[in-house]
Amino acid sequence: MPEWMIETDNLTKRFPRSAAGKGQRRDHSARPGGQDPSWFTAVDRVSLQVPAGEILALLGPNGAGKTTTVRMLAGILMPSAGRARVAGRDTVHEARQVRQAIGLLTEFPGLYLRMRAGEYLAFFGELQGLDAATVRLRTAALSERFGLANNLSQRLAEYSKGMRQKLALIRAMLHDPALLLLDEPTSALDPQGAKQVRDAILDLRREHHTVLLCTHNLAEAELLADRIAIIHRGRVVALDTAERLKAEFLGPPLQEVRLAHALDGSLAQLGDLVSIEDQGDTWFRYRTASPERTNPEVLARLTSLHARVLSLAEIPRRLEDVYLRIVGTDGHVS
Repeated sequence: MPEWMIETDNLTKRFPRSAAGKGQRRDHSARPGGQDPSWFTAVDRVSLQVPAGEILALLGPNGAGKTTTVRMLAGILMPSAGRARVAGRDTVHEARQVRQAIGLLTEFPGLYLRMRAGEYLAFFGELQGLDAATVRLRTAALSERFGLANNLSQRLAEYSKGMRQKLALIRAMLHDPALLLLDEPTSALDPQGAKQVRDAILDLRREHHTVLLCTHNLAEAELLADRIAIIHRGRVVALDTAERLKAEFLGPPLQEVRLAHALDGSLAQLGDLVSIEDQGDTWFRYRTASPERTNPEVLARLTSLHARVLSLAEIPRRLEDVYLRIVGTDGHVS
């Protein structure tokens, strides 16, 4: 097993201007003075190292470069510069081996609608070099997991959008790949189907598979991912765990104390312990980088003042707030 399941070094992809999508950044480096508008840069010198068994969520606005990055990692697109290795294989020179080592779910999976689901999976299993018995076993297990066991004889044209999405995920998982590249895997699913997919992703982590997850669902990313990478205008602008990103971009955690009565001057007695950030008639908030030390001190002081404390709790901080702080509400990096 290689040290890194995904390793990219200054991975870059440029397209002709005619292929530019909304939100993509034009590249002006081709001519001295930066005046050549004929190319734009979709992915700009991305360097990543993802160990085996990690779930990495790749977040960013539409046109940020997420899908282009995934296509290069899958050996579908050749980079304009830089390099990438997946499962120890070079994505350009060993593209066939890379495609055998990964499972790919695109945002809009193309399905052969005239085929029956069981035939479709058997066809792709054969393409991946699986024998018929293994295909049957894997198909039975995965279709049961995703609630499609009774629909394998149906033609895909008869499937709902959510069923097609789940079948495409089964196809990606059929050969038990070391790496899953998942682009918006729950976007077409109802709550039950989305939970099935999230549970499957967590199972993959427990089985030491690696997952690169592209999603606009920030709560889902925070629930599933070990680390978060935020990509904007082709560049990775933040990369860390959700908690560390919150600490870096939102500051120390915000604590809230609620009393069973009015404050009655209690805050004046806490000035040497904390700085009050907000308050109401029966509550107040403060920040601390060391809640394990500060919170007991605050409670002890309030108790000495005969205050009746109903609760002391950290105010939840959302990944959405981090995302908007980094990218900005107008799409510009802060």
